[in-house]
Amino acid sequence: MIMIDKVFPKIHNEGYKFIVIFGLVTIILYFFSSFLGLVGFILTIWCYYFFRDPERVSINDEDYLVSPADGLVLEVQEADGPKELNMEDKKFIKVSIFMNVFDCHVNRTPCSGKLAEIIYKPGKFLNASLDKASEDNERKYYKITNLNGENIIVVQIAGLLARRIVSEVSENEELKQGDRIGMIRFGSRADIYFNNYTPLVKVNQKTIAGETLVAKR
Repeated sequence: MIMIDKVFPKIHNEGYKFIVIFGLVTIILYFFSSFLGLVGFILTIWCYYFFRDPERVSINDEDYLVSPADGLVLEVQEADGPKELNMEDKKFIKVSIFMNVFDCHVNRTPCSGKLAEIIYKPGKFLNASLDKASEDNERKYYKITNLNGENIIVVQIAGLLARRIVSEVSENEELKQGDRIGMIRFGSRADIYFNNYTPLVKVNQKTIAGETLVAKR
């Protein structure tokens, strides 16, 4: 059963229509050329795996923060809080994680707590690995108040190919560490802001959403 889940993982609801579209285009391409049909088939398989939504097991320990995203750590540094949440006068540790088109794009909450605020900001679709993407790109902010009353912030940032940020949670909702909060379609980035924790990840480290330990109290 575990092997089957790895080969045919669960698919996020956002993915089904895209898989159908890719499949139909593949059939059409096949009538023109078997080679084009093969290319379409490979792209359909990629689309299926892009929208995978595997189960994850979190540590369930409030002394730790888990990664909000699968991907590669781009930066770990001190930063001002997001001005969109009126927190620019506070200092945080910021960890940025870049998700390429082969990573799972389902994002998860790094801690348990109450989702105090969600803010959406329209913007550009620059390469999400660039520093200015945090301020220029389309993005969505999640302010989570953990069980100790501290604010942990997750930011979903759309990328060069991303065209939609999808939320699966609502304001005032109670979350458990590792719960799904949403996904970003086709290449993107997630930032996490925190204080009173010590970072455990380093630049260029790979992370797994809901499982990799990002910081420790």
